[in-house]
Amino acid sequence: MAGEGRMRLILSAGAVALAVSLSACSGPQADLPVQQAGTDEHSFSPADTTTLAAQANAAQEVDAERQSLDLELAERGLLAREPDLAITGPDGAVIWQPGRYDFLDAPAPATAHPDLWHQARLANLHGLYEVTPGIYQVRGYDLSNMSIIAGETGWIIIDPLTAAETARAAMHLVNRELGERPVAAIIFTHSHIDHFGGVEGVASAEDLASGDIRIIAPEHFTMESISENVLAGAVMSRRADYMFGRPLPASPRGHVSTGLGPQPAYGSVSIAPVTDTISRTGQTLVIDGVEMEFQHAPDSEAKAELTVYFPQFRAWCGAEIVSRTLHNLYTLRGAQVRDALAWSAAIEEARQRFGPRTDVIFNSHHWPVWGQAESQRYLAAQRDIYKYIHDQTLRLASQGLTPDEIAQTITLPESLAAEASVHGYYGTLRHNSRAVYQRYFGWYDAVPAHLDPIPRAQAAERYVSAMGGLDSVLDAVETALDTGETRWAAELAQHAVFASPDSATAREALARAYEQLGYRARSGPWRDVYLTGAFELRNGVEIFNAEASAGGLVRAIPLDLYFQAMSVRLDGPRAAERDLQFVFDFTDTGETFQVMIENGVMRHVQLENAGAATGESDAVITLTRTFWLRLLARDAGLADMLASEDFSVRGDRLALMRFFSLLETPEAGFPIVTP
Repeated sequence: MAGEGRMRLILSAGAVALAVSLSACSGPQADLPVQQAGTDEHSFSPADTTTLAAQANAAQEVDAERQSLDLELAERGLLAREPDLAITGPDGAVIWQPGRYDFLDAPAPATAHPDLWHQARLANLHGLYEVTPGIYQVRGYDLSNMSIIAGETGWIIIDPLTAAETARAAMHLVNRELGERPVAAIIFTHSHIDHFGGVEGVASAEDLASGDIRIIAPEHFTMESISENVLAGAVMSRRADYMFGRPLPASPRGHVSTGLGPQPAYGSVSIAPVTDTISRTGQTLVIDGVEMEFQHAPDSEAKAELTVYFPQFRAWCGAEIVSRTLHNLYTLRGAQVRDALAWSAAIEEARQRFGPRTDVIFNSHHWPVWGQAESQRYLAAQRDIYKYIHDQTLRLASQGLTPDEIAQTITLPESLAAEASVHGYYGTLRHNSRAVYQRYFGWYDAVPAHLDPIPRAQAAERYVSAMGGLDSVLDAVETALDTGETRWAAELAQHAVFASPDSATAREALARAYEQLGYRARSGPWRDVYLTGAFELRNGVEIFNAEASAGGLVRAIPLDLYFQAMSVRLDGPRAAERDLQFVFDFTDTGETFQVMIENGVMRHVQLENAGAATGESDAVITLTRTFWLRLLARDAGLADMLASEDFSVRGDRLALMRFFSLLETPEAGFPIVTP
C-alpha cells in the first residue's frame, strides 16, 4: 500500500500549511506539553555575573509605586476566580492551567528581567471581572481576553479566545456567576486566531451555521483570517515555536510570558460565518437593546480590524490597536510588516471620535483603563509610539544609517519611555525600527557586500578558518562571555556551530550565550526566541502535531486558496520537465477549477463549468468538497478513490499521480540554530 500512503501524503499538501500554522498568535495545536510550574528542566544555566549586574540595574529603574497601582488596577472588578482551574481537551490532557505560572508570585529572579516579570504576573491573573456595570471580561483563560456585554435578554461576546475548550470554560464561568443567558451576538474584532478560534466554545456549530446568532466582523475578515498562513504557514508555525517558546517549561529560567499574556491555548479551533460586516467608521448596530458604534481600522494591528464604542456604557473596546505594551510592527513569527502611520492614525481617529465620550477603555489583552484623563493620556502614548518609531527611523535612514545601525541608535524621548503602556514587553523599539526600514526599503541595506552574500554555512567555515580554527573561536567565545560581551559571544558561537555542527562544545557555548540574552530581555518574545534556541541546541527539535485541532479552519478554506497553497508546494525544477493540465470539478459546491503546470509554475483559474476549460486536459477529476476534505485530513486514500462515488477520474491517471508526486510536504521541524 505504498502508493496509497504516498497519495494520502501528497494530497495533504494544499492544506497542511494552514493546519500547521497559528495565525497572529500562532494559534492552536492539540498537544501542548504542560510543564509543572517552577521547574527548570533541560539544564538551564544560572544567570552569569553580567546578567546579575544587568538585572540589578533594571531593578533600580522599577517604579514600585507604579507596579503596586498596576496590580490594583489589574484586579479591579474581580467577581470570581477558580484557583485550581485546569482545562482539558477531548483526550483528557490539560491544555490550559494558570497554576503552571504560580512561580510568578515570587520576587523576580536573576534569570528574568524584573519589568517583564511584573508584566507576566499581571497578565496571568485570571477570573471574571466587571469592567463597568453591564460589561465583563474573562481574563487569564487564554492569551487574549473574552469580553461580555449584557443585552436585554442575552450576551454579546467579543473575541471568544483561541480554543473552544478555553472559551467554553470562560462561558461556563460567566453563566454560573452572572446568570445563564443565550448568546445573541459575537463580535470578532480582528483576523488573528486568538480572537475567533474558540467560537464553538460559546455557541454550537449548528447554532452558528443557522444564522440566528449575529456574527459581526470587519470587512475581509474571513479571507484575512484564513489566508495569512495558507501560503507561508509551515514557516510561520516553525518560527512561532520560537516566538512563543513552545518547547520551553513555564519557569523562572524558561517561558514566563508573551508580553500580551501567557502562551496561547493549544486546543480546538474553528471559525463562524459572518452575518454583519463592518466596512466604514461610524457604522452602527443595535442588537438585543445594545447600541454599538464601530470604527473600521484596517491595516493597523491586523489587515482586518474594527473597534466598537458602546454609548449607553460610555465604554470603548479598542480591540488590539491599543494594548498595555508596545506592539509589533513586525511579528517575529513572520508576517507582512504593519503600517505604522495607519496604525497611529487609527488610534488618533478613535481618540477624537470616542475619547470625549469614554469613561473606560477595555481591550483584547490586559486590563482596562478607567477615567477620562487617564484614557486620553493612554491613547496619546499609544498613538505617538508608532509614529515616533516611523518618523525617527526614516530620519536616521536619511543620514545613511543601515537597519542595524538605526536599531542601535534610536531612543525614545523620556515622555514616552516613562509610559509603562508602551514598554517593550511584546514588540521592541529595535525590531520595530527595522520593520519600518523594511517597509520602505526592503531587505537590501545598500551595502554592496550584502547584495549577494556567501551562504551562512560556507561563510561560517571561512570565518572560523580565518580566526585560527574552532578551538581559537571557542576560546574567543569564552572570553566574550567572561567579559560580558554576550551578543558578540553569540555571533562568534553561531559561526562555530555552523562551521562544526557536530561540536557539542560549540553548541553548548552558543546555548549559554542565548540563555543569558534571554534572561535579560524585557520582551517576552525575545526571551522565548533566545531560550528556545538554547533549548534546541541542547535537546534537538520537538515536532508538534498541528493538524488534529485545525479541522474547523480547514473546513472554511475556500477551494481557491487550496490551489494557491498547492502551487507553493510544487517542485518547480521537476515540474518543468513536462507540462500538465487538469480540471477539478466539485459537484457538491458547483465550483470548477482548471489547473495548468507550465515552466515549473502552477496556475489555476475558476471556470463556469468543466466544459469551459481551454486546451486539452490530461485528466478531469470529478469529486465533492466533502471527499476533498477527507483526502486532506488523510481519512481517505487510494482505495477510497477507487471505490467512492464521490471521486472519479476521466483521462490519464498516471499524469494525475505525477502531479500529486510533484507536491512537497513542508518540513515541520526544519533547523534554525543549526545548519
